[in-house]
Amino acid sequence: MIRVTIWYEYAQEIGVLKREMVPGMSDKDFEFFSDFVKSRVERIKEVYPKGLIGTLSEALEKDPEFRITLTNIYEKDYGLPDELLENTDVLVWWSHVLQDAVPDSLAMKIVKRVQKGMGFVALHSAHKSKPFMYLLGTSGTLKWREDDFCRVWTVNPAHPIAQGIPEMIELQEEEMYGEPFDVPKPDDNIFISWYRGGEVFRSGCTWTRGYGKIFYFQPGHETSPNYHNPYIQKIIGQGIHWAAPTVYRENFDCPNILTSPESLCK
Repeated sequence: MIRVTIWYEYAQEIGVLKREMVPGMSDKDFEFFSDFVKSRVERIKEVYPKGLIGTLSEALEKDPEFRITLTNIYEKDYGLPDELLENTDVLVWWSHVLQDAVPDSLAMKIVKRVQKGMGFVALHSAHKSKPFMYLLGTSGTLKWREDDFCRVWTVNPAHPIAQGIPEMIELQEEEMYGEPFDVPKPDDNIFISWYRGGEVFRSGCTWTRGYGKIFYFQPGHETSPNYHNPYIQKIIGQGIHWAAPTVYRENFDCPNILTSPESLCK
Protein backbone atom coordinates (compact mmCIF):
# COMPACT_ATOMS: atom_id res chain seq x y z
CA MET A 1 0.00 0.00 0.00
CA ILE A 2 1.20 3.51 -0.86
CA ARG A 3 -0.29 6.30 1.23
CA VAL A 4 -0.83 9.13 -1.24
CA THR A 5 -1.83 12.62 -0.11
CA ILE A 6 -2.96 14.98 -2.87
CA TRP A 7 -2.70 18.60 -1.77
CA TYR A 8 -4.27 21.30 -3.91
CA GLU A 9 -5.36 24.90 -3.55
CA TYR A 10 -9.05 24.62 -4.46
CA ALA A 11 -9.29 28.44 -4.71
CA GLN A 12 -10.17 28.57 -8.40
CA GLU A 13 -12.68 25.73 -8.15
CA ILE A 14 -14.74 27.54 -5.49
CA GLY A 15 -13.92 31.09 -6.59
CA VAL A 16 -12.93 32.19 -3.10
CA LEU A 17 -9.75 34.08 -2.27
CA LYS A 18 -9.28 34.93 1.39
CA ARG A 19 -7.70 38.31 2.08
CA GLU A 20 -5.48 36.96 4.84
CA MET A 21 -3.87 34.51 2.41
CA VAL A 22 -2.24 37.36 0.45
CA PRO A 23 -1.33 39.89 3.14
CA GLY A 24 1.32 41.66 1.07
CA MET A 25 -1.04 42.47 -1.80
CA SER A 26 -2.58 45.92 -2.22
CA ASP A 27 -6.37 46.25 -2.06
CA LYS A 28 -6.48 47.11 -5.76
CA ASP A 29 -4.40 44.08 -6.74
CA PHE A 30 -6.42 41.86 -4.42
CA GLU A 31 -9.66 42.97 -6.06
CA PHE A 32 -8.24 42.20 -9.52
CA PHE A 33 -6.81 38.87 -8.35
CA SER A 34 -10.06 37.89 -6.64
CA ASP A 35 -12.04 38.63 -9.82
CA PHE A 36 -9.58 36.50 -11.79
CA VAL A 37 -10.09 33.56 -9.42
CA LYS A 38 -13.88 33.89 -9.68
CA SER A 39 -13.67 34.03 -13.47
CA ARG A 40 -12.17 30.53 -13.58
CA VAL A 41 -14.96 28.75 -11.73
CA GLU A 42 -17.38 28.14 -14.60
CA ARG A 43 -14.65 27.23 -17.08
CA ILE A 44 -13.18 24.68 -14.69
CA LYS A 45 -16.64 23.21 -14.12
CA GLU A 46 -17.08 22.84 -17.87
CA VAL A 47 -13.78 21.02 -18.26
CA TYR A 48 -13.87 19.11 -14.96
CA PRO A 49 -17.43 18.57 -13.68
CA LYS A 50 -15.95 16.50 -10.83
CA GLY A 51 -13.24 19.07 -10.21
CA LEU A 52 -9.66 19.14 -11.42
CA ILE A 53 -8.27 17.03 -8.60
CA GLY A 54 -11.51 15.06 -8.31
CA THR A 55 -10.97 13.86 -11.87
CA LEU A 56 -7.33 13.01 -11.27
CA SER A 57 -7.94 11.26 -7.95
CA GLU A 58 -10.79 9.20 -9.42
CA ALA A 59 -8.36 7.88 -12.04
CA LEU A 60 -5.63 7.20 -9.49
CA GLU A 61 -8.01 5.41 -7.13
CA LYS A 62 -8.30 2.63 -9.71
CA ASP A 63 -4.82 1.55 -8.63
CA PRO A 64 -5.35 -0.93 -5.77
CA GLU A 65 -1.97 -0.03 -4.25
CA PHE A 66 -2.96 3.59 -3.60
CA ARG A 67 -4.72 4.82 -0.50
CA ILE A 68 -5.55 8.41 -1.39
CA THR A 69 -6.30 11.36 0.87
CA LEU A 70 -7.41 14.68 -0.62
CA THR A 71 -6.68 17.90 1.20
CA ASN A 72 -6.51 21.60 0.38
CA ILE A 73 -5.28 24.93 1.64
CA TYR A 74 -8.63 25.85 3.25
CA GLU A 75 -8.49 22.99 5.74
CA LYS A 76 -6.89 23.02 9.19
CA ASP A 77 -3.14 23.67 9.21
CA TYR A 78 -3.31 24.59 5.54
CA GLY A 79 -4.41 21.04 4.80
CA LEU A 80 -1.30 19.31 6.11
CA PRO A 81 -1.34 18.75 9.87
CA ASP A 82 1.67 16.88 11.23
CA GLU A 83 -0.24 13.63 11.65
CA LEU A 84 -1.22 13.53 7.98
CA LEU A 85 2.22 14.55 6.74
CA GLU A 86 3.89 11.92 8.89
CA ASN A 87 1.58 9.26 7.47
CA THR A 88 2.17 10.16 3.82
CA ASP A 89 4.41 8.08 1.55
CA VAL A 90 4.02 10.32 -1.50
CA LEU A 91 2.81 13.92 -1.45
CA VAL A 92 1.27 15.12 -4.73
CA TRP A 93 1.15 18.92 -4.96
CA TRP A 94 -0.97 21.10 -7.29
CA SER A 95 -0.85 24.82 -6.67
CA HIS A 96 -1.19 28.00 -8.67
CA VAL A 97 -2.54 31.30 -7.34
CA LEU A 98 -1.75 30.93 -3.63
CA GLN A 99 1.89 29.83 -3.72
CA ASP A 100 2.94 32.44 -1.15
CA ALA A 101 0.06 31.64 1.20
CA VAL A 102 1.75 28.40 2.26
CA PRO A 103 3.81 29.16 5.38
CA ASP A 104 7.57 28.72 5.20
CA SER A 105 7.32 26.53 8.30
CA LEU A 106 5.06 24.05 6.50
CA ALA A 107 7.23 24.07 3.38
CA MET A 108 10.31 23.30 5.47
CA LYS A 109 8.50 20.41 7.19
CA ILE A 110 7.86 18.97 3.74
CA VAL A 111 11.52 19.43 2.78
CA LYS A 112 12.65 17.52 5.88
CA ARG A 113 10.10 14.78 5.30
CA VAL A 114 11.31 14.33 1.71
CA GLN A 115 14.94 14.26 2.86
CA LYS A 116 13.98 11.36 5.12
CA GLY A 117 12.28 9.40 2.35
CA MET A 118 8.83 10.74 1.42
CA GLY A 119 8.19 11.10 -2.31
CA PHE A 120 7.12 14.45 -3.77
CA VAL A 121 5.23 14.80 -7.07
CA ALA A 122 4.88 18.41 -8.23
CA LEU A 123 2.24 19.04 -10.89
CA HIS A 124 1.97 21.88 -13.41
CA SER A 125 2.30 25.29 -11.73
CA ALA A 126 3.71 23.73 -8.56
CA HIS A 127 7.06 24.66 -10.13
CA LYS A 128 6.65 27.89 -8.13
CA SER A 129 5.47 26.24 -4.94
CA LYS A 130 7.57 26.75 -1.84
CA PRO A 131 8.18 23.02 -1.23
CA PHE A 132 9.46 22.54 -4.79
CA MET A 133 11.69 25.63 -4.76
CA TYR A 134 13.05 24.88 -1.30
CA LEU A 135 13.81 21.27 -2.19
CA LEU A 136 15.68 22.24 -5.35
CA GLY A 137 17.19 25.50 -4.12
CA THR A 138 16.27 27.48 -7.25
CA SER A 139 13.46 29.78 -8.34
CA GLY A 140 11.60 27.38 -10.67
CA THR A 141 10.92 30.25 -13.08
CA LEU A 142 10.09 29.63 -16.74
CA LYS A 143 8.47 31.20 -19.78
CA TRP A 144 4.71 30.87 -20.10
CA ARG A 145 1.71 32.02 -22.09
CA GLU A 146 -1.87 30.95 -22.69
CA ASP A 147 -2.94 27.61 -24.14
CA ASP A 148 -1.37 26.17 -27.26
CA PHE A 149 -1.22 22.82 -29.02
CA CYS A 150 1.40 20.64 -27.30
CA ARG A 151 3.34 17.50 -28.14
CA VAL A 152 4.81 15.67 -25.16
CA TRP A 153 7.77 13.59 -26.35
CA THR A 154 9.00 10.59 -24.39
CA VAL A 155 12.76 11.05 -24.45
CA ASN A 156 13.70 8.45 -21.82
CA PRO A 157 11.48 5.45 -22.66
CA ALA A 158 13.44 3.09 -20.40
CA HIS A 159 12.54 5.03 -17.25
CA PRO A 160 9.91 3.39 -14.98
CA ILE A 161 7.69 6.48 -15.23
CA ALA A 162 7.61 6.14 -19.02
CA GLN A 163 6.58 2.48 -19.19
CA GLY A 164 3.63 1.97 -21.56
CA ILE A 165 3.73 5.59 -22.72
CA PRO A 166 3.92 6.18 -26.49
CA GLU A 167 6.72 8.05 -28.20
CA MET A 168 4.55 11.17 -28.34
CA ILE A 169 1.31 12.42 -26.78
CA GLU A 170 -0.69 15.15 -28.53
CA LEU A 171 -2.54 17.62 -26.29
CA GLN A 172 -4.86 19.94 -28.20
CA GLU A 173 -4.47 22.65 -25.58
CA GLU A 174 -2.11 23.14 -22.67
CA GLU A 175 -0.67 26.23 -21.07
CA MET A 176 2.68 26.86 -22.71
CA TYR A 177 5.68 26.46 -20.44
CA GLY A 178 9.03 27.14 -22.08
CA GLU A 179 12.74 27.16 -21.40
CA PRO A 180 14.78 28.36 -19.67
CA PHE A 181 13.45 26.44 -16.67
CA ASP A 182 15.36 27.47 -13.54
CA VAL A 183 15.90 24.11 -11.87
CA PRO A 184 19.05 22.12 -11.10
CA LYS A 185 20.12 19.63 -13.75
CA PRO A 186 17.64 16.74 -13.39
CA ASP A 187 18.78 13.26 -12.49
CA ASP A 188 16.58 12.11 -15.36
CA ASN A 189 14.69 14.05 -18.02
CA ILE A 190 11.84 11.80 -19.16
CA PHE A 191 9.56 14.08 -21.21
CA ILE A 192 10.10 17.17 -23.36
CA SER A 193 7.17 19.24 -24.61
CA TRP A 194 7.01 21.20 -27.86
CA TYR A 195 4.53 23.95 -28.73
CA ARG A 196 3.45 25.49 -32.03
CA GLY A 197 5.18 28.71 -31.05
CA GLY A 198 8.45 26.78 -31.28
CA GLU A 199 9.06 26.63 -27.53
CA VAL A 200 10.35 23.48 -25.84
CA PHE A 201 10.21 22.53 -22.18
CA ARG A 202 11.60 19.80 -19.91
CA SER A 203 8.14 18.73 -18.85
CA GLY A 204 8.94 15.55 -16.90
CA CYS A 205 12.00 15.55 -14.62
CA THR A 206 13.27 13.73 -11.53
CA TRP A 207 15.64 14.53 -8.68
CA THR A 208 16.64 12.94 -5.37
CA ARG A 209 17.12 14.77 -2.10
CA GLY A 210 18.49 12.67 0.75
CA TYR A 211 16.38 9.50 0.75
CA GLY A 212 13.45 11.14 -1.05
CA LYS A 213 12.55 11.22 -4.74
CA ILE A 214 10.98 14.16 -6.60
CA PHE A 215 9.05 14.07 -9.89
CA TYR A 216 7.88 17.20 -11.70
CA PHE A 217 5.29 16.84 -14.48
CA GLN A 218 3.98 19.86 -16.37
CA PRO A 219 0.65 19.07 -18.17
CA GLY A 220 -2.33 19.92 -15.98
CA HIS A 221 -3.51 23.50 -16.49
CA GLU A 222 -6.84 24.00 -14.72
CA THR A 223 -8.79 24.96 -17.86
CA SER A 224 -7.25 22.33 -20.15
CA PRO A 225 -8.82 18.84 -20.18
CA ASN A 226 -5.60 16.88 -19.91
CA TYR A 227 -6.31 15.10 -16.61
CA HIS A 228 -8.93 13.19 -18.61
CA ASN A 229 -6.16 11.83 -20.85
CA PRO A 230 -5.38 8.21 -19.90
CA TYR A 231 -1.68 8.61 -20.73
CA ILE A 232 -1.37 11.69 -18.51
CA GLN A 233 -3.13 9.78 -15.72
CA LYS A 234 -0.80 6.83 -16.26
CA ILE A 235 2.31 9.01 -16.11
CA ILE A 236 1.23 10.58 -12.81
CA GLY A 237 0.33 7.20 -11.36
CA GLN A 238 3.68 5.74 -12.38
CA GLY A 239 5.38 8.83 -10.99
CA ILE A 240 3.78 8.10 -7.63
CA HIS A 241 4.95 4.48 -7.75
CA TRP A 242 8.47 5.61 -8.65
CA ALA A 243 8.58 8.23 -5.88
CA ALA A 244 7.25 5.91 -3.16
CA PRO A 245 9.90 5.35 -0.49
CA THR A 246 11.93 2.17 -0.56
CA VAL A 247 13.37 3.19 2.80
CA TYR A 248 12.46 5.84 5.34
CA ARG A 249 15.00 7.18 7.84
CA GLU A 250 13.13 8.86 10.67
CA ASN A 251 16.35 9.86 12.42
CA PHE A 252 18.17 10.90 9.27
CA ASP A 253 19.55 14.44 9.48
CA CYS A 254 20.92 15.41 6.10
CA PRO A 255 23.89 17.77 6.52
CA ASN A 256 22.72 19.70 3.45
CA ILE A 257 19.13 20.16 4.59
CA LEU A 258 17.92 23.74 4.45
CA THR A 259 17.13 25.24 7.81
CA SER A 260 15.51 28.35 6.41
CA PRO A 261 14.29 29.58 3.03
CA GLU A 262 16.37 32.76 3.26
CA SER A 263 19.36 30.96 1.75
CA LEU A 264 17.50 30.15 -1.46
CA CYS A 265 17.84 31.88 -4.79
CA LYS A 266 14.32 33.10 -5.58
